[in-house]
Amino acid sequence: MPTTVALENVSKSYTTGAGRFDALLPLDLHFDAGEFVGLVGPSGSGKSTLLNLLSGIDHPSSGQVTVAGQALYDLSESHLADFRGRHIGIVFQFFQLVPTLTVLENVILAMDLVGSIPKGSRRIRALELLEQMGVRRHKDKLPAKLSGGEQQRVAIARALANDPQILIADEPTGNLDSENSDMITQLFEDCASDGRLVVVATHETRGLDRFSRVVSLADGMVEMNERRWRNRQCLTA
Repeated sequence: MPTTVALENVSKSYTTGAGRFDALLPLDLHFDAGEFVGLVGPSGSGKSTLLNLLSGIDHPSSGQVTVAGQALYDLSESHLADFRGRHIGIVFQFFQLVPTLTVLENVILAMDLVGSIPKGSRRIRALELLEQMGVRRHKDKLPAKLSGGEQQRVAIARALANDPQILIADEPTGNLDSENSDMITQLFEDCASDGRLVVVATHETRGLDRFSRVVSLADGMVEMNERRWRNRQCLTA
């Protein structure tokens, strides 16, 4: 499998009133297409920081992140935002759906902002994704009318809208019950099997056997990097 994401000597530090805080100490990680990666560790271990760096939301203090052959921090902010929209889908713990738009409009908006999917195909694409996520019947509802598990499935549909090579999720099941948590994890597993790189940050220890690789962080350092493998299926454009 080709390398999709490479982090080379990447670190992140902040200056606080109490002095310097090292959120991530220098590390090297390579993630390949088709991997389903579980990024685990307690709160404050550096999981969210690492996700923000590999998605280009934040800049490292040192090192470089390369995604699909492109060094992220060689790009201007506007080009980085466009690149991220085309290549990386992000799923947030608290969904972050636009509350005044319907479920269908939320997914279409992601395509409107990037423009990589032809305009005439966007509604059909959105409906297909919502069908795959099992929430098409809610297409005309506002997000507040949906349960937490349903909102998260809409958020995944939105993240997949532009057919990204990479799907990143930060504690996506943290606010869900076990049934919905298992359903969301299965959707991510299916996406990895279709050749996407899927990286999921979680503090949970249950169900780690479902990941093809587990990377464990503690105090900004990689404690474990263990490879496994699985194969499933997900929708592409």
